Amino acid sequence: MADIAELIDDQLAHDLNGTPELAKIRHLVPSVGTFFTSLPLEQAFFVQDAKRAISSRRLVSPSFNDVRLILNTAQVMTLAGGEERLQLVTLDGDVTLYEDGKSLTADSPVIPELLSLLQRDVHVGIVTAAGYADTSGAKYKERLAGIIDAVRNSSTLTPEQKRGLLVMGGESNYLFRYSVEQGTLVYVDQAEWVLPEMAAWEEGDVQGLLDLAEEVISSCRHVMNLNGEVIRKDRAVGIIPLPGKKMVREDLEEVVLGAQRRLEFSAVGRKIHFCAFNGGSDVWVDVGDKRLGVLSLQRYLGGITGRQTLHVGDQFASAGANDFKARLAACTVWIADPGETVEVLRELCEYMDKGHARFV
Repeated sequence: MADIAELIDDQLAHDLNGTPELAKIRHLVPSVGTFFTSLPLEQAFFVQDAKRAISSRRLVSPSFNDVRLILNTAQVMTLAGGEERLQLVTLDGDVTLYEDGKSLTADSPVIPELLSLLQRDVHVGIVTAAGYADTSGAKYKERLAGIIDAVRNSSTLTPEQKRGLLVMGGESNYLFRYSVEQGTLVYVDQAEWVLPEMAAWEEGDVQGLLDLAEEVISSCRHVMNLNGEVIRKDRAVGIIPLPGKKMVREDLEEVVLGAQRRLEFSAVGRKIHFCAFNGGSDVWVDVGDKRLGVLSLQRYLGGITGRQTLHVGDQFASAGANDFKARLAACTVWIADPGETVEVLRELCEYMDKGHARFV
């Protein structure tokens, strides 16, 4: 673990010097992505070893989940005690904050952890694929009622801390921010936060992308005789199961990969960023992606960097996963369910309180 941490530090140094191609880790693992911070992997290993008895096992080798959780701990350690203060935590919705298809209710154990972040002057951005074009935000208010009510009723949060709650919907299409005056989420005009590359998109190309995605999804539905209904939204198109029916994972993956491949090789797909993903029981193709969603929040909040941002999500596998591209904009932790989200946020706040000296 210490050796790997040194390789990451070597890459960071070469990136800073403008010689990324000389980093040792890029020669060992050519497909490696971007690292925004150092990772204290040795210290993180000892933390997870105490919880999971990794070094005490004799018949079961370290697993994918062991490694995933070690990396998670290392990332929150360095963000909590780094030289640059953590300013933004973004979170996926389904399976990250609440169970798939459910809502964030008042009794959710994640709400106290979100409030703890706000109390520490960290912005909380919920970056969800759920896209509702209604500028009143009624559907977002319904699904996120628990945290909205908790922020409104809090007697410890300052007005500025309450305004630190934001929601980016449809991957990167609709922004809402908590308003102290109105006591709820209010729509933020796109002109205030949209990235230049997104502002340059032609509406005809956007609709052309959705037309092509709808054609591919409809074709898959017909050819595979799927028990689903094709839905077209303002900035997305997808297939959802018919009432009382379900679609198997393999069929959902086929739809995702089919749509992704067709769009990537199309003229509009080269102009407009999109995200094709498997939602567990459905498939969606969205205009934009979570990289753009996170970058938009960073820009809107005054120029927050990737080193000052943490994205929490459950979908980081490269195929059909809509959290994957967030790795290009921020530090990340990969969780498996809402319970792990609670644990990682609690761990983060504890390290923030204890400071850098806790683990160096």
